[in-house]
Amino acid sequence: MNTKQEKLEAFGKLLDIMDDLREKCPWDKKQTLQSLRHLTLEETYELSDAILKEDLLEIKKELGDVLLHLVFYAKIGSEQKSFDIADVITSLNEKLIFRHPHIYGDTEVKDEEEVKKNWEKLKLKEGNKSILGGVPKSLPSLVKAYRIQDKVKGIGFEFHDAEDAWKKVDEEINEFHMETDLRKKEEELGDVFFSLINYARISGINPDSALERTNLKFISRFQKMENLAAEQSLQLENMSLEEMDVLWEQAKALL
Repeated sequence: MNTKQEKLEAFGKLLDIMDDLREKCPWDKKQTLQSLRHLTLEETYELSDAILKEDLLEIKKELGDVLLHLVFYAKIGSEQKSFDIADVITSLNEKLIFRHPHIYGDTEVKDEEEVKKNWEKLKLKEGNKSILGGVPKSLPSLVKAYRIQDKVKGIGFEFHDAEDAWKKVDEEINEFHMETDLRKKEEELGDVFFSLINYARISGINPDSALERTNLKFISRFQKMENLAAEQSLQLENMSLEEMDVLWEQAKALL
């Protein structure tokens, strides 16, 4: 692997390239914080896909794309005389040191749970008015629910174990089935999802990763089913559910 000096030199070259692009490239010169935002989200999701696939070469590539965006934002910030990349890194360094008193201070912790509890307490000291204040409003609903639950866990607002959490799932499912009003039924379904996510989290399962893996599995099987149908000169739209289910099972067996 590269030495620390080689890493610093590589990062310095990236900053030089960013300066050149911002000065000489028509596309790069035109970009703003707002115009880059949706592209950054796209790059982040591409990194997420690579991580799910555990494709290390693709992860390296996507990390580079995300890093480019971070450097790009800092460059724009420096042009507006607001902040530059050194300010960004310095602020991060200070935050990490402050939030790890068990490393850089005399605080003692016995496990990762105490680290997380201290982290949330320190964030409140930094001026956050609510433990949930740092949860981004634009997060996808499933991820947001997970982060909400994980944060309140930091102050002990948590079921004792997964078994207790599953009892809540059963309770919410029963309430969902008993409700007849569509609007209230939607609300109850939200409660079911929220409690399932909580159960998964307490059980050590990331529900977002679990659902995305199922999405990818379904896509793979369905596309295989489409191929099998084409090989037999069949059209799925003209087949019964029972006939399609036969192809589905074949696709499962082949994959």
